[in-house]
Amino acid sequence: MAEAADFPGMTPSPARRWLRRTGALLAGAPLLAGLLQLPAAPAQAVGRTSAKEASDAGTVAVAVDSLSPAAPTDGDTLTVSGTVTNNGKQAVTDAHVGLRLGSALTTRSAIDSAAKRADALSGNDGSEVGGKYVAEFAKLTPGVSEHFSISVPVDKLDLDDDGVYPLGVTLAGETSAQPWEQVLGVQRTFLPWQPDEADTPTRTTVLWPLVSTVHMSAETGSNAQQTPVFLNDDLAKELSPGGRLEQLLSLGKELDVTWVIDPDLLASVDAMTGNYRVRGDGDTTTAGTHQAVAKQWLGDLQEAVLGKEVVALPFADPDLASLAHNGTGVAGSLSQLKAATDVAATTVETVLHVTPDTDFAWPVDGAVDPSIVKVATSAGADKVIARSDSLTENGDLTYTPSAARPIGGGTTAVVADARLSTAFKGDLSKASTSTLAVQEFLAQSLALNLQTGKQRSAVVAPQRMPTTSQARSLAEAVSTLQGGTWSQSQQLAAAAKAKPDPGATTKVQPRSAYPSSLRKQELPRSAFEQIAYTQDRLDNFKVILANEARVVTPFGRAMNREMSTSWRGRSTAASSFRQGVQAYLDTLTGQVKLIDKSETKLSGRSATIPVTVQNNLVQGVDHLVLRLTSKNPTRLEISDEAYTEQRVTVSGGHTTTVKFTTSAKVNGQTTVVAQLYTEDGQKYGEEVAFDVRVTEITATVMLVIGGGVLLLVLAGFRMYTQRKRAAAREAEETDATEEDGENGAGEAGEPADGPENAGDRENRPENEKESGGRAGAADPEQPSDETPDTAVESADPSGTGERVDR
Repeated sequence: MAEAADFPGMTPSPARRWLRRTGALLAGAPLLAGLLQLPAAPAQAVGRTSAKEASDAGTVAVAVDSLSPAAPTDGDTLTVSGTVTNNGKQAVTDAHVGLRLGSALTTRSAIDSAAKRADALSGNDGSEVGGKYVAEFAKLTPGVSEHFSISVPVDKLDLDDDGVYPLGVTLAGETSAQPWEQVLGVQRTFLPWQPDEADTPTRTTVLWPLVSTVHMSAETGSNAQQTPVFLNDDLAKELSPGGRLEQLLSLGKELDVTWVIDPDLLASVDAMTGNYRVRGDGDTTTAGTHQAVAKQWLGDLQEAVLGKEVVALPFADPDLASLAHNGTGVAGSLSQLKAATDVAATTVETVLHVTPDTDFAWPVDGAVDPSIVKVATSAGADKVIARSDSLTENGDLTYTPSAARPIGGGTTAVVADARLSTAFKGDLSKASTSTLAVQEFLAQSLALNLQTGKQRSAVVAPQRMPTTSQARSLAEAVSTLQGGTWSQSQQLAAAAKAKPDPGATTKVQPRSAYPSSLRKQELPRSAFEQIAYTQDRLDNFKVILANEARVVTPFGRAMNREMSTSWRGRSTAASSFRQGVQAYLDTLTGQVKLIDKSETKLSGRSATIPVTVQNNLVQGVDHLVLRLTSKNPTRLEISDEAYTEQRVTVSGGHTTTVKFTTSAKVNGQTTVVAQLYTEDGQKYGEEVAFDVRVTEITATVMLVIGGGVLLLVLAGFRMYTQRKRAAAREAEETDATEEDGENGAGEAGEPADGPENAGDRENRPENEKESGGRAGAADPEQPSDETPDTAVESADPSGTGERVDR
């Protein structure tokens, strides 16, 4: 009225201006109050949506904890239950929970869009079913949750054609600031509707993975059974009732699925059924005690896989992408993959007593590029499990094509559907998140089937190691799907052989398109270099062993584990495991070694040098050569060559000494090096160097020693002849005395020398005494007479300290 009273071109009076401003302020007051009372969006919604979408969330959080049946048919009663929580600051009065059914969604992308705005207030949710099919609350107190449950016959939902219907569960009520009924919270989910059997049901393959992290070390006991040593006892937790692997087994055996198994898991569980040890702090180990749990799980698995399709991954599930991107440039890396593939079938057959399919390779998350495909097929696989986000359709197809795609080189890519395969990621421990995941999975599966009347194959390849809650949600969805009307089960091998759609893409994305998030988790090149180094050390070690299988088998499997996909996101643990394998191998090889030697002194032209080899292994070693080398051959010569060598064989727990003959040329000190080698010329272990001090005997010394020996011989001969002559004279004198006594001699008779003997005396040689003759008894002793060295030899024993000539 004030504005109407103003005339054009005239300035309003002050009173009119005051009246107009006051009216505008009063009119805006309710709006301002409403804005001030508007609560913040729940934190959960903010985390999932953009800022704009978060502002569209209600003040009351609606959680759908259960929707049963998940895929209703004619005559069913739909029951929806859950909780509502008032996250605002004001109480909500005259509230009720109702169901709203929107128009059928005609495309898979429309389902994606609806899922992203599951709790946004704005949206076309249709009219409320209403009537008695609501849950009423007189008051919802801030911060308090209330349970609700609504059951409604499906014929009351006005479901028309087959399809996926958005189902909105809304909370309507009023607050003191907004005293009129309005929707304050909503949770949207999906209701798949296919009451009759589909004319061309989708042939769906569901992979059910039994994969775990690495649990066994390379270490084994020294006994005949080679008691295995586990890194920890985590595997027992997974196998125990309620554990992740126990849940996967109990859920999977009730479903028609393709079991995808890592043989390393089977080998580890099988090892747990007997004696095993668990590594503790430092180098200590304790005896394992979960044999019963392992036996139970393994027995249940053997029953579950009977008559089912089993696909065996290469042993320890090697990371194909890491190998393709970082390992092919390292010698021997592809050989490790081949070894892991070769042992896979044998392991599964031995433990489960079934023959697995080993023709499939499964890169992480089904992400492939040409290099990954090349590596995956290098070990013998001709089928690669990929995912549709790696082979994006860019043609004119208006539907999802079948899984099988020929990608060249005789290789078939079995393309898993990305939407179905990723439906159960994230935290599904809450009933509400699990229910939403199940309903979205079923909605996408039905939408895929309704795209065309053609028979198609679809593959569901979930994450390798789903959590317990993820496995339960997946099992619930698969169970509903297999009991539904638009899908039928199919084995993976059959899906790979299905006729491919001619319009489907067969071009693998380039390496540059590989997801960066996955690339960051890959094993680095250094990991493959360390594996190659360990393999070289093992090759050098095994050739000397009497029973190489005791070492080759556990270390071969340990190196397979070093390439495991399970190390993604755990780089520190992966590095620690590799270092542990290498350190243990170094410990074993160090059990065969040379014993250190101190300085050795040699005298003489030739001498023998002993070198000792010690073997602390429980088995014998052979095919070793010990080589001895002189650093100064001109002083100490080992042989005519630069070195000499001898073959070495040592029993387990023993030592042996090898002797080398050396030849000295000059005096002095020289260094000698002892080194073990394998028979093919590779060095084994550390060398042992020691000094040898040589005292050589010269020619002059030899002449002096020889002359002395000659003099000793001559002196001995002279002594011998003197004794013989003395004995002869003594005998002659004795005979002469006896003869004089018989002829008489004295004063009355003739002298003993009669006239007839006078001439004889005169004619006796003057030099008789010089020739060794002795004077008569009456002759005086002359100073020049020689005295005998000894008396006449006697047969009596020698006296104490007496010298005896022999």
